[in-house]
Amino acid sequence: MNFKKVFLVVLFATQFSFSQEGISVYSDYLSDNYYLLHPSMAGAANCSKLRLTARQQWFGQTDAPALQTISFNGRIGDFDGAGAIAYNDRNGYHSQTGLKLSYAHHIMFSRDNVDLNQLSFGVNVGVVQSKLDETEFLGAFGFDPIVAGTIQTDSYFNVDIGASYNYLDFYVHATVKNAIETRRELYTSYESDNIRKIILNAGYTFGQEDGLLMEPSIMFQSIGQTKEKTVDLNFKLYKPLDFGKLWGGLSYRRSLDGAEYVEGGSVKSQKLQYITPIIGLNYQNFMFSYTYSYLTGAVNFDNAGYHQITLGMDLFCKKEKYHCNCPAIN
Repeated sequence: MNFKKVFLVVLFATQFSFSQEGISVYSDYLSDNYYLLHPSMAGAANCSKLRLTARQQWFGQTDAPALQTISFNGRIGDFDGAGAIAYNDRNGYHSQTGLKLSYAHHIMFSRDNVDLNQLSFGVNVGVVQSKLDETEFLGAFGFDPIVAGTIQTDSYFNVDIGASYNYLDFYVHATVKNAIETRRELYTSYESDNIRKIILNAGYTFGQEDGLLMEPSIMFQSIGQTKEKTVDLNFKLYKPLDFGKLWGGLSYRRSLDGAEYVEGGSVKSQKLQYITPIIGLNYQNFMFSYTYSYLTGAVNFDNAGYHQITLGMDLFCKKEKYHCNCPAIN
C-alpha cells in the first residue's frame, strides 16, 4: 500500500471514528431495535422490549473497536412510553460510556386498539463520559507539553429528539441526535464540539402474515460538522414458524461522500461501503440475531469483518396484536 492509500485509510478511519459521538449508528437497529436510534419508539410496540447487543470489529487486532449496549423500553399507561439505554464503546485509546433515559408520547388516530395508526414523539436525556488513555503516548519521546500521560476524562450532557409514524404496514422515523450543543474538553477545540446527527428511517412490509413477509427499508444519516452523509438500503424476509419466527436480510450502506487517491499514476475515488447480512430467530418471547458487516473497496481498514450479536426478550405483551404486518410493533 503506497502513501496515498495509507492517507485514504487514515482519512476514512478518522471521519468514521470522529462521527461516532454517542452510540455508534451501525446495523443493530435491524435486529428489532429501532429504539436505539429513535426515542419516539419507546413504548411504541405492543410488548416491552429488553435488548442486549455486543459488537466486535477486526478479531485478532489489539484494542479493536467494540460496543456493548443494553436497552429496555415499554408502555406506561395508554399514551406514554419510557425507556433506558446504557452503553460502553471502546476504540483504541478512546472509550465512552453513557446512559440515556427516554420518554415518548403516542397519539392513536385509529378507531380501536388493533388498527395501527400511531404518531409518536420522543426525547432522550443522556450523560456521556469520555476517556482518553494517554499513559502510553509519551514512550521514548519523553516530555510533551500537550500530553498529560494520564487517563483524561470528561463528562457532558445531551438530548435527542424524534418523531415516528406507524400506519399499518408502513413506518417512518426521524431523530436529531445531540440536539443541544455542549462541549467536552478532552481534545482540541475543533474536536470538542458534539456532533449533531439527523437520522431518517422509512419502510414498508408486505406479504401474508401466515406466509412470507418482505420488508424493504431505507435509512439516511447526516452528520452536521463533518458533512458526512450515508444511506442504508435494507431488505428483510420473515417466515412464521410453529414456535416463533425465522428472519434474515441484507443491508448495504454507502457514503455519499468520497476521497480521492492515486494509484498507477491515475486519480481514483472511493466511497465508504458496507455489506451486512443478518439472520435472526424469535422463539416464543425470546430473540436472537447475528450480523456480519464487510467493508468493500480497493482500500480497506482491514480484511476482517465486524461481528454483532443481539439477544432480546419481549415482556408484558398485550393479549391481542395489531392487525398489520408490522414486525417492529408486533
